Amino acid sequence: MKIPKIAGAPISWGVCEVPGWGHQLTPQHVLAEMRDVGLAATELGPAGFLPSDPDELSALLDSYGLSCVGTFAPVLLHDSGHDPLPDIAGPLDALVACGANVLVLAAATGTDGYDARPTLDDRQWATLLANLDRLGAAAAEKGVLAVLHPHVGTMVETRGDVDRVLTGSQIELCLDTGHLLIGGTDPLQLAREVPGRIAHAHLKDVDAALAARVQAGELTYTKAVRDGMYTPLGGGDVDIAGIVTALRGNGFDGWFVMEQDTVLDGEPTDEGPVRDMRSSVAYLRSICQSAVPAPAPA
Repeated sequence: MKIPKIAGAPISWGVCEVPGWGHQLTPQHVLAEMRDVGLAATELGPAGFLPSDPDELSALLDSYGLSCVGTFAPVLLHDSGHDPLPDIAGPLDALVACGANVLVLAAATGTDGYDARPTLDDRQWATLLANLDRLGAAAAEKGVLAVLHPHVGTMVETRGDVDRVLTGSQIELCLDTGHLLIGGTDPLQLAREVPGRIAHAHLKDVDAALAARVQAGELTYTKAVRDGMYTPLGGGDVDIAGIVTALRGNGFDGWFVMEQDTVLDGEPTDEGPVRDMRSSVAYLRSICQSAVPAPAPA
């Protein structure tokens, strides 16, 4: 089996697009720690975190021995009065400029944050699904693969939402093991059921008790993240080993992105987020070295 391609995401260091999310570390801090734990690449993070100038961006990433794998882009897809194509023009240009090829879309609600979402009617769903295919085609014209990220607090969160996307569009998925579980989807089951639709992976482990409180409406998503809902890989209730083995056994050759959302109250006074990332990377490598991947049962 090939050595897995392991990348990071700035949200694992608390860098987030949501206003007021928490203390935001500098790019230099985040990129240095990505390099130090042995990551090969990064997603770009929110607009403004890394330089928008292509030459500056490439030079900065090169200085830390990192490449760019993709970027996360929440886009309003269900509003028939809003054209989402201009919304991805900037992210696509940034990806092309730095040689990356994955646009990770999320079906935004139109409001900030991930603590609530409206309910769509059939007309809005039809608009969303059509826009997914439009954006997928536009990305492909630039040599970029668009994938949809089921995500808590977006219009594609639950297993029913995921199934509507699978049957109503051609877009491939970002398998985010944490958001799927919190939204009510078994990520291992999905990995086994639709291996041909999974092109990118965000690996998270989850404290299932906190996730259940989010599902029940007892905690907001943001509060649960702050309370430690995401754990280092191997320390929570997601079958990370089973998921990675299933994906690799079915020929998955995409990126495993270490993406464990966190909220920082201020500049770390100890190791900070890198401690959990170091543990997660070691766990993933141990899985890939020891497991003998086998295809999922027919």
